[in-house]
Amino acid sequence: MIYRTAEDWREAKRKRVLLFGMSGLGKTHVSNLLRASREWFHYSIDYRIGTRYMGEHIADNFKREAMKIPFLRDLLMTDSVRITSNITFDNLAPLSAYLGKPGNPTKGGLPFAEYMTRQDQHRQAEIASLLDTGHFIDRAHDLYGYDHFICDSSGSICEVVDPDDANDPILTALSNTVLMVWIEGSDAHTEELIRRARVSPKPMYYEPDFLRGMWRDYLKENNVEEVDVDPDSFARWAFARALAHRQPLYAEMAQNWGLTVTADDVAQIRTPADFDTLIAAALAARGRQTR
Repeated sequence: MIYRTAEDWREAKRKRVLLFGMSGLGKTHVSNLLRASREWFHYSIDYRIGTRYMGEHIADNFKREAMKIPFLRDLLMTDSVRITSNITFDNLAPLSAYLGKPGNPTKGGLPFAEYMTRQDQHRQAEIASLLDTGHFIDRAHDLYGYDHFICDSSGSICEVVDPDDANDPILTALSNTVLMVWIEGSDAHTEELIRRARVSPKPMYYEPDFLRGMWRDYLKENNVEEVDVDPDSFARWAFARALAHRQPLYAEMAQNWGLTVTADDVAQIRTPADFDTLIAAALAARGRQTR
């Protein structure tokens, strides 16, 4: 780790951190708070995915739908209108809409083969965005004068790395440039995330073999064909399994490559000084555990 003790952290002139964990536990909240201080540069992996690496896919999908409407088709064919994505740090809906859900097309679902194509596009985009972290650290400092850097990672970071591999290229590159910090949720947080997913199931990225296994199991358990799957029902069913799948991966990432803080503690952060104190305490606790 680039900071091994609480003293290292407190005395560092340039603080660089990557937050990871399930969506909804405070990564973006803390990142926004630090950015608002004007002392921290906020690098959002999801934003980078949706703009630099998948922006064209997203815009083309919008245009594909618009081309089905004669009025818009004529305007597009004459370059009379422009259709673009309006992704922001706080609104990633265009990326989610493109990623989609598999199932019955009359209910907004995608054929499973097309869904897997988009999943692979997301995988490649997420890997590239993570590996861009070092570049953005330098860019934030050299171009804008920021000494401090916060990387708000995607919830699916654990799906594109192998935390047990000491030579994992992504984790190696990240750990050489940022302090990796897991925001760990409680059982109550998990239940709340599942409740939210039941109300509003959102598209997610999954590791390919894990996803294929879930898809086979869902078809078998529900005795349905691919074209009859309700996309939202599958998304709800898959979400709880994804949480159970990701939790040990996050834990291994924290154990082998970084630190752990709790979502309850993160929720108490009100200022950058609070964040500094929390990270220093986590480093001190890790130091005591390794003695």
